[in-house]
Amino acid sequence: MPFPLPEALPLSIQTAWLIPLYGFSGMLLSLPWATGWIKREGPRPAAYLNLLLSVVALVHGSLVIQEVLRTGTRHLEWPWFQIADLNLRIGFDLSFTNLAALEMVTTMSVICQVFALGYMDKEWSLARFYALVGFFEGAMAGVVLSSNLFMSYFLLEMLTLSTYLLVGFWYAQPLVVTAARDAFLTKRVGDILLLMAVVALSAWAGSLEFTDLYAWAARTQATGALSPLAVNLLGLGLIAGPIGKCAQFPMHLWLDEAMEGPNPASILRNSVVVTCGALVLIKVMPLLSLSPLALDGLLVVGTISAVGGALVAIAQIDLKRAFSYGTSSILGLVFIAIALQQPIVALLLLLAHGLAKALLFMSVGCVISTTNCQDITELGGLGSRMPATTGAYLVAAAGLTGILPLGSFWSYGLMVDRLMPQAPFFAAVVLLVHGLTAFNLVRVFRQVFLDVPHAKTKRTPEVNWLMAFPMVSLMVIVVLTPLIMARLDPSPGVVPVSITSTLLVVTTGLVGLVSGALVRLDRFWSRSMLRPVRTLQDLLAFDFYTDRIYRATIVSWVSGLAQLTNTFDRVVVNGLVRRVGSLSLASAEGLKLGVSGQLQSYVLTVLVAIVLLFGSLTWLKG
Repeated sequence: MPFPLPEALPLSIQTAWLIPLYGFSGMLLSLPWATGWIKREGPRPAAYLNLLLSVVALVHGSLVIQEVLRTGTRHLEWPWFQIADLNLRIGFDLSFTNLAALEMVTTMSVICQVFALGYMDKEWSLARFYALVGFFEGAMAGVVLSSNLFMSYFLLEMLTLSTYLLVGFWYAQPLVVTAARDAFLTKRVGDILLLMAVVALSAWAGSLEFTDLYAWAARTQATGALSPLAVNLLGLGLIAGPIGKCAQFPMHLWLDEAMEGPNPASILRNSVVVTCGALVLIKVMPLLSLSPLALDGLLVVGTISAVGGALVAIAQIDLKRAFSYGTSSILGLVFIAIALQQPIVALLLLLAHGLAKALLFMSVGCVISTTNCQDITELGGLGSRMPATTGAYLVAAAGLTGILPLGSFWSYGLMVDRLMPQAPFFAAVVLLVHGLTAFNLVRVFRQVFLDVPHAKTKRTPEVNWLMAFPMVSLMVIVVLTPLIMARLDPSPGVVPVSITSTLLVVTTGLVGLVSGALVRLDRFWSRSMLRPVRTLQDLLAFDFYTDRIYRATIVSWVSGLAQLTNTFDRVVVNGLVRRVGSLSLASAEGLKLGVSGQLQSYVLTVLVAIVLLFGSLTWLKG
């Protein structure tokens, strides 16, 4: 063991630092198959090794959480790098909240890996996929357990890299390559701004441990040691990284394009990857209280993302994109809760949404696997042909909306309950997003599962057991989510929701359900003949033309600046260099005619030059 640990700690606690390494070890063990060094047995052994290590991580995390419940929170820490006033340490906070998030990460990783065995059974590069999933899992486990901001930033960078590699998994397709590039570059914008905040905090606070940062923030707020400009820039830098990771406006387009990757990766990306970004934001929440501008920015970004994402989702006809925008929408509500200092509500909403959204993408993956189609206007009549998939969709939809007694009802109810007295506008935003989410779920369900069978759905069997078994297992977990939430909430629990909030949540859910049930679905007339309605449909379907606005403004400006610098380099810099070179050659041509080969002439020339030099210096000094 590379680090000294107190012998008094139980073995499960002492070895807790191994939990993130299980995923990375699975990646390393998969390399012989992923690189083609071992071909005879095929790629399946790499998948089984990764799955085994994920199960070990899940069991180890369960043992640690039992020990923490029995003895209390633990903190593990080892020095890593120290120079001058900079002290970087590797640390893990083994709190109940962090370990619950870890259990969610490892559980979802195990379920998705089993699901991928059935979904990608004929994939020639299965070993490479499982290696990337192991990398994904290790980075996420490290993020949720890390006790300092530097380690969190480092692991978030690893998540950015793994997102790029997983989105670009099918790299032979040009659209996939473009999606992976855009996802990577979009996240890099937020990561660079977050790095600036990390560097500033290391200089100001002297430590990047979250506990030390909280104490520094309290002292700074009491003494006013930093100027308003400094704290506002610091706050904006801290929220920039999570905004990119959670696909929030204006860095939200990458999640839509990331749907080009394999569906099992989309399951993780829409459930636990975005959750990791939000958890980092929750950890730095005491620092954000220094900056009113950062809190206001979170409210603006969260509101635009929540309402805009829900509106765009209802206009999508691509099956995966119809729900990826919903992920941005729900994470917008999480940002609102964090900005309004409601971390428990944010955590419960992340849990309920993550589990239900993973199940929803599993059912979507089953439909895509069976029909090889993602266009909902070409699907229909799958309800009687795929009962397990239909049941999974219904349970997931119920878990994502305010249907008693499933998880999201308590999340929405608590959020409305706590926001109504202090911020009624944002409580209304929560109810609006809830209604639009219910509308979208019912709309897709009617089109895909209840409509008459189309050409691509007339012969659609149920999926194999490797896909059905994890999906049914997750259905049970989604149904039991309220019990998990009651255990997580250290306050009175998820039971005390007022009658007013209950009625509001149920009413908006029913309005969305009825509206989704009554709206006309006709694939031949999917776009209205009325020009105003058709314009609105296009506006929502193309995400308010955000990508076109970016191309006309930011991309155009950067491209113009690049062309300007390229022209300056070619014309001015290269021209100047060529002129200097030509002058040197011409001077050399002229000087060579004065070379006589007589040594005394060269010595006389040097002496004259020295005399002239010293004479000039003497004259200047005088």
